[in-house]
Amino acid sequence: MRIAYLDCFSGISGDMFLGALVDAGVSPKLLEDTVVALDIGARLQISRVTRGGIAATKVNVYANGEKDLPREAFWEQHEPDRPHEHAHGHGHEHSHEHSPEHGHEHERGLTEIRTIIERAGIGISSTAKATAIRIFKALGEAEAEIHNTSIDQVHFHEVGAVDAMVDIVCAAVGAESLAVEQWICSPLNVGGGTVKCAHGTLPIPAPATLKLLRDAPVYSSGPQVELVTPTGAAIVKTLSSRFAPFPAMKIEKAGYGAGSRDFPEHPNLLRLTIGEAEPADAASTSPNTANEKITVLEANLDDLSPQVLAYAMERLLAEGALDVFSVPVQMKKSRPGALLTVLAKMEDANRLTRTIFAETTTLGVRRREELRQTLSRRWETVDTTWGPVRIKIANMNGTVSNYAPEYEDCKTLAEAQHVPLRTVMQEAIQQYLRGERKQ
Repeated sequence: MRIAYLDCFSGISGDMFLGALVDAGVSPKLLEDTVVALDIGARLQISRVTRGGIAATKVNVYANGEKDLPREAFWEQHEPDRPHEHAHGHGHEHSHEHSPEHGHEHERGLTEIRTIIERAGIGISSTAKATAIRIFKALGEAEAEIHNTSIDQVHFHEVGAVDAMVDIVCAAVGAESLAVEQWICSPLNVGGGTVKCAHGTLPIPAPATLKLLRDAPVYSSGPQVELVTPTGAAIVKTLSSRFAPFPAMKIEKAGYGAGSRDFPEHPNLLRLTIGEAEPADAASTSPNTANEKITVLEANLDDLSPQVLAYAMERLLAEGALDVFSVPVQMKKSRPGALLTVLAKMEDANRLTRTIFAETTTLGVRRREELRQTLSRRWETVDTTWGPVRIKIANMNGTVSNYAPEYEDCKTLAEAQHVPLRTVMQEAIQQYLRGERKQ
């Protein structure tokens, strides 16, 4: 399996991710053509810089002729009675909160952003467009929850500016071009202190960042500034399948993306490493399968309401369990009960065990490690009458063994368009099969 590992020892932002992509081999022209296809008055500046003695790639976005600013620098520059002189930013992330006087467009809602992305030129694939929209949707859901409103009413003063659209769409296009099957992320260094933004001075992590990083391992080290931005958090949330230490892999290449600041004792870099995953047992892994160690958690329950058990299972899945199921069992004294089983990534086992204790009446949880063998899988996106839907495709011995539309994509479209769920799922399958026949 071809994997990519994001090492966020100095956090992550949109421009850092683009720099790491280019440094790891993504064509600068691909990103430049993507900006042209968006047609929103922007251009890229790509250069080589040094951070902490390490060579890296820096990507800057120019919107309507002006370079993006770090948001704290922008808001300091626009404080009351402060002269609006041009300043060069040295922050970790450019501003997504520019006013019209800075040359950026008005605040945008998700509908307008989706329209701009979907109408972009043919150089951007439907899969990359769908990924970019999912990143914006993740940001919108976080903002809506924070501001106690609906996602349709959220206006992205933080991420509706031209530079943010460039970051997110180029991130989706560049990530797709690497042909990576699985993205893995390290624990994230979020920084510390406070940051100035449209809502005033806020603690770090900013509220939207904190919401997006729910269930992700985070810590604070080094400079007390904002190291993980909302855009960076949304990219990680959307692309990464799991958070873990550096995985066993055969390294193919690595790239470094630079932030704007140059800290004296802390390289302000995002490292991206790409390679082939090393299977746990190479002898038992076929070309179409991958092995991974997982933790199995089990608990016997004989005094728990079925309603509470159902809720506990939903919570476990929402918190990252690979699978959750229960089977009826006969307990001591012939009492009917249930055997709860949770399949978990090894790094998630302790957290999910705490959830089992919190949400059920069990006094003990058994655990064991097992080897899970999975088929090679990939994603394709098809266009339905109501919008894009991802199709998960499994391969065995070089042929497609199974395919299925992504439930959450179909559910979102069905609810938004007021059509039956099965209708959306059936059309998604039909569109996929039509594409297969054309091939």
